Amino acid sequence: MKIMVINGPNMNMLGIREKNVYGTAGYDQVCAYIKEQGALRGCQVECFQSNSEGAIIDQIHRACFEGYDGIVINPGAYTHYSYAIHDAIKASQLPAVEIHLSNVHAREEFRHRSVTAPACIGQLCGFGAYGYVLAMEALCAHLKEKEQM
Repeated sequence: MKIMVINGPNMNMLGIREKNVYGTAGYDQVCAYIKEQGALRGCQVECFQSNSEGAIIDQIHRACFEGYDGIVINPGAYTHYSYAIHDAIKASQLPAVEIHLSNVHAREEFRHRSVTAPACIGQLCGFGAYGYVLAMEALCAHLKEKEQM
């Protein structure tokens, strides 16, 4: 199974920004962990990060055109206002799981609403980097269930 992991704005600052919220592991460490955990589950994982909304949309399109089976996405701040990313996820017709390292519902009010989650099969938040693993497992289960139908 091929999974595209897409990370949005400021995720490249992991290990530097708000360590009390996002942890001390750097972005490269988190990606290595995601790929390692994906391989243990029989998944080929590609990680991508951009601070640019257009580049994120291009990556969603790429996942569609290059035969990925699903997407795990952390849209960062775009979660709260990017209808363009919402539309790209829908257009791709790929199952996607939205994740957030922190529990967005225990934080500032503006973080409580996601405009991208309705384009996804589910949302996970508050589990740190392990949320990516849970998202991959959810994608695998979803795809297996879909095959059996």
